[in-house]
Amino acid sequence: MTQRIHGENCRIHDDASIGTGDGEPPTIGDEATIRAGAIVYDDVSIGDRFATGHHVLIREETSIGDDVLVGTHTTIDGRTEIGSDVSIQSAVYVPTETTIGSNVFVGPGAVMTNDEYPIRQDTDLVGPTIGDGASIGANATILPGVTIGEGAFVAAGSVVTEDVPPETLAIGTPARTEPLPEQLDRPNQLA
Repeated sequence: MTQRIHGENCRIHDDASIGTGDGEPPTIGDEATIRAGAIVYDDVSIGDRFATGHHVLIREETSIGDDVLVGTHTTIDGRTEIGSDVSIQSAVYVPTETTIGSNVFVGPGAVMTNDEYPIRQDTDLVGPTIGDGASIGANATILPGVTIGEGAFVAAGSVVTEDVPPETLAIGTPARTEPLPEQLDRPNQLA
C-alpha cells in the first residue's frame, strides 16, 4: 500500500494504514501526526496539524479541518464533517451523517448515534449536529438527529434525546436543559 501524504513535516507511524479502499487517496495537510494502528480510508480530507492517538479509524467521505485531535480508540464512521480546532478524546464513537462544528470538545467515551430504531425499522441514518463551541462531557450519549447548539455544554454521562439550545447546559438522563452556569459561560480554550 502506498502512503500518500500531501503535506509537509508529517509523522506517520509505519504501523498506520493510510489509503484503504477503492476511492481517491486521502489528502492530509501539513504537520500531521498519525500514530500506530490508525486507519485512514480513501476519500478523506484532513487539514493541517492533525493528530491521532493509537488505533483510530477514520472512514471514507470524512472531511476534517485544521488543528484537530482524534484520541486513541476513536472511530469516525464516515460521511462526517468536522470543523477546525476540535478535540475528540479517546474511545469516542462518531457515526455516519454527523456534523461537528469548530472549537468543539468531545470528552472520552462519548457516543453519538444515527439510527433511531436499530435493525427494527428501515429508516434513514441521521447523525447529530454539534454546533461551534459546544462541549460534550465524558460518556455522554447523543441520540440521532439531535442538534447541540453553539456554545452549549453537555454534562458527563448525560443522555441527550432532544435538541439543546445554544449557550445552555444539558444534564441528566434523559437530559434536561437549564441556563449555562456562570463558570461555563465562556468559549472553549482548546489551544
